[in-house]
Amino acid sequence: MTLMSSRNQILGLLHGDRSTSPPTFGALSTIITPALDARGLAFHEIHRDPVKMVAAAASAYELYGLPSATLPSDLVLEAEAMGARVDFRDDMPIPMWPIVPEPLFDSPAEIVIPPGDFTRRGRIPLVLDALRRLKQRVGNEIVVGAWIAGPFTVANYLVDYQSLMPAVRMSPDQVAHALDVITEALLGVVAAYQQAGADFVTIHEMGGSPGVLGPRVFGDLVLGRLQTLIHGISAPTILSVCGNTNQAMELLAESGATALAVEHTNNLTRSRQLIGDRMLLFGNLDPVGLIANGTVEQIRAGKQAAIQAGVDAVMPGCDLYLETPEENMRELVGSDDGSDPPAAPLFDR
Repeated sequence: MTLMSSRNQILGLLHGDRSTSPPTFGALSTIITPALDARGLAFHEIHRDPVKMVAAAASAYELYGLPSATLPSDLVLEAEAMGARVDFRDDMPIPMWPIVPEPLFDSPAEIVIPPGDFTRRGRIPLVLDALRRLKQRVGNEIVVGAWIAGPFTVANYLVDYQSLMPAVRMSPDQVAHALDVITEALLGVVAAYQQAGADFVTIHEMGGSPGVLGPRVFGDLVLGRLQTLIHGISAPTILSVCGNTNQAMELLAESGATALAVEHTNNLTRSRQLIGDRMLLFGNLDPVGLIANGTVEQIRAGKQAAIQAGVDAVMPGCDLYLETPEENMRELVGSDDGSDPPAAPLFDR
């Protein structure tokens, strides 16, 4: 299958045209250290330079043939735009993800976003610039996606964890109000991403997954905000959740997302049984244990197992592990019959 036909297949899938040969692509970050090294990039630098960010995001396609590229390059973008300080780990000897080293608020009741255009704050304008550049660079050949942290995940970065989690039980109204404030800001971000050319939008509700909070809390506090957010997105949406979510598949199906991406702790066969054909199911290869540390034979078997379990697209269960070897990346991209991935152009820029 050519890359152009892969793009068309994935776009068709995201608009409801299921295939008997599920594609393999990524909905979150697919940046790996070998690709950064090949491009002469330092991981801590790409988050603040749109040209370097684009080169990193496009590398999985340009070097290995993966038919997708996504931005931004980190998970703390929205929290930073809301005022949180970010540590980009510049002084680390190995590549490490940016973090929010201390909470911005002591409790969810304090969360407030000053009036004004949220999309002009922090690094959001930089990412929008990068997304437009990425679309121009590879958007005619592969799908280009944008991803955001989910409302509860953003709250995890903004509020002291020792205050946020007790408030879920003791002061749910405060948490609900905080999530409403965050959701409103995120709606502006996804609208800007779509205008910049994103073919799809992924909501990575890592901290607010029912696999983390439990189905009851997820249903009471998170689901409604996800529905509001997804309703406000005209592009296809992928809801990415962490943890074993088999006990809450029906709730997740109520989100209204186009597709649900689950991680390796889910029983995929059961996941498919529980949601039926109500939404697309993506997943669920373990990015560390299988994709990064497995053999090429194990990766090939993992892809086949996911397809046999009923996924509509094979993809990592979360971001790719930065230290994923090149040969494993090539096997992930390679066709299901074990042949090599389609040839991708090798850019020097």
